[in-house]
Parts: sequence; structure tokens; C-alpha cells
Amino acid sequence: MDTCVFCKIARGEIPAEKLYEDDAVLAFNDVSPQAPVHVLVIPKVHYVHLGDDVPAETVSKLFGAVPEVARRVGVGESGYRVIVNSGPDANQTVSHLHVHVMGGREMSHGMVRFKGEGHG
Repeated sequence: MDTCVFCKIARGEIPAEKLYEDDAVLAFNDVSPQAPVHVLVIPKVHYVHLGDDVPAETVSKLFGAVPEVARRVGVGESGYRVIVNSGPDANQTVSHLHVHVMGGREMSHGMVRFKGEGHG
């Protein structure tokens, strides 16, 4: 897709420090990190989200890259969280399928909070 920021990164039109790359996927640091380590892994082909008829081979390569990405950024042994936001209710802010690999500190037990919920 011509206007998709992640497609532009995949094509090299927008610079990003490549942390991992193969024929199908690319990994780079998130520009708005939510943890000390926050890497995005994207397919090079444009898919909006997991429900977008993504071929099984692409899903396999996308998730198959995650342990290597975690190892390369130093969280492979200590642990990391993998998140995929899919659609507006999940707060997917870029309409290109992507996996968040987050770590670098102990994560809280709660996976998510829903909008309007308090802290306690």
C-alpha cells in the first residue's frame, strides 16, 4: 500500500534500524516504546490485521522471527511479551499487521486494562 508507514519502512522509503530481516518479515524499534525493549515485527506484504486472510506461511514467519528478535535485543533469556492488536477496539494505531515484542523489565501481571477501567 502506497501510503502505509510500515510499507514505506519495508520498502526502505522511511529509515529504520533493522534488527531482523528475512524475505518475508522485518523487525525494528517502535518509535513510541512502551517498555525498555519494544520492537515491531511486520510482514513485508501489507495485511491490515490477522483476520485479513493472511497466509499461514506469513503468520509462521512473523511469529517464527520473534524468538530471534528477542535474543538479538537481549530479552530472550529474561522474558518478553508478544502482543498483536487487531482492529480499533484493540487500539491498533497502524493499519498494517504487526507484532509487538516487549521486555527489558519485569512486566505487571495484568495483561490489559480496558478503557474507562480504574487502577484497582
